[in-house]
Amino acid sequence: QVQLVESGGGLVQAGGSLRLSCVASGRTFSRNAMGWFRQAPGKEREFVAAISRSTYYADSVKGRFTISRDNAKNTVYLQMDSLTPDDTAVYYCAADKSLNTAVTGRFDPKSYDYWGQGTQVTVSS
Repeated sequence: QVQLVESGGGLVQAGGSLRLSCVASGRTFSRNAMGWFRQAPGKEREFVAAISRSTYYADSVKGRFTISRDNAKNTVYLQMDSLTPDDTAVYYCAADKSLNTAVTGRFDPKSYDYWGQGTQVTVSS
């Protein structure tokens, strides 16, 4: 059974940093795309970042967030710097079981097959 478990969320002041981790179990995803999405209250889930052979970022986080992975640990990370209150949301890790998803699919939550339970990130002003 595949599981994705996020950690690292919390409360931080504006301008601060957090590092989210997502550990996968049940299978390896070293060749698969993995992504981070977020959902704020009353809003739809939105793309944040993804990693496959390349990395992809939402415009709103480009230059502030960095996605990376450690295949030996089956883990993907999201380093978040220069946080603002607009970054407040539940952050979800996701994994795509297919190796054939088009690049455009990296930005679409429907392209991902496995999801974590989410971790809350709250940025105070």
